[in-house]
Amino acid sequence: MIGRQEKIVTRQSKTKARRTPTVLVAGGAGFVGSHLSEKLIECGYRVICVDNFLTGRMENIRPIMNHPRFRLVEQDICRSLKLGEPVERIFNLACAASPPRYQADPIHTTRTCVIGTLNLLDLAARNNARFLQASTSEVYGDPEQHPQREDYLGHVNCTGPRACYDEGKRTAETLCFDYLRAGKADTRVARIFNTYGPRMDPADGRIVSNLIVQALERRPLTIFGDGKQTRSFCFVTDLVDGLLRLMDAEPNPRQPVNLGNPGEYTILELAKLVSEMARIRPALKFLPLPQDDPRRRQPDISRAKALLGWSPKVPLRHGLVQTIAYFAELETSRVDGPMAPIAKTIPPSLGKLQDLPA
Repeated sequence: MIGRQEKIVTRQSKTKARRTPTVLVAGGAGFVGSHLSEKLIECGYRVICVDNFLTGRMENIRPIMNHPRFRLVEQDICRSLKLGEPVERIFNLACAASPPRYQADPIHTTRTCVIGTLNLLDLAARNNARFLQASTSEVYGDPEQHPQREDYLGHVNCTGPRACYDEGKRTAETLCFDYLRAGKADTRVARIFNTYGPRMDPADGRIVSNLIVQALERRPLTIFGDGKQTRSFCFVTDLVDGLLRLMDAEPNPRQPVNLGNPGEYTILELAKLVSEMARIRPALKFLPLPQDDPRRRQPDISRAKALLGWSPKVPLRHGLVQTIAYFAELETSRVDGPMAPIAKTIPPSLGKLQDLPA
């Protein structure tokens, strides 16, 4: 099973060795995709990373770039993939996930969600490969149900500026379940809620990275609206564990599964916590709330608990320790970086997450 820690042992027959199972990770150089790729290699799998580097970064995969079981294919999934070798598993994480990034080219975002997913589903069908779609809590829109369960059909504006992503992901889910019902591919769908951790792009416009970078640079913290809107924050290692469990689940759940941390925080509460951990007195800068920005976001993870035995383990404070340390370290390599002097003041206790109690 992919989610297990043990390395896969390939047994040699008298004639030839059994081929190491291969997993394709679309968007494998992105924030979540790079953590997933690294974990798969750690578990003994061969990984093909497909990324067009629109939002993925080479730095994210540098630790595994020269690993003998890692292959990089630089390509947009909107074009049909010709890998020249079979794959057993496909994770589709290929799409910009932050509003500034996916709204920068909304037509391409929709194409990635629809045409890109269709291309990967066809690849799964040809290879008889298991397929996992990284969907999103944004399929619920600005929800009228709280917390959000998977049977909630959503409250989405299909013509607004966020529709390229929201409706694109909803259509991708439609394709996945149509392929499943038609018997063409063994598909699974994860609805991912806000995720954070090391390797986030400091310029991607997400709330966690925005607040941390602003705090470390001693700039006012940007709050959209009144800051009373809520979000739930899942640390990236917890999410990767959930994705692996969903891919491995037997039998196929045949329904979407929420993956996120049910802890609910207002944006003001998050800003206060980041300020405290970065040791600053917060100055807040309030800006208008973007159109269709959800007022409340919290996953009901009852289905994930029941079907996968999964729930997040990393508390927000401990995850922020690791994330703040990561952003501070980014600036230590830049002599003239605005965070460089501040980064040197980050205490040693902001170290490895595994050294902290969960």
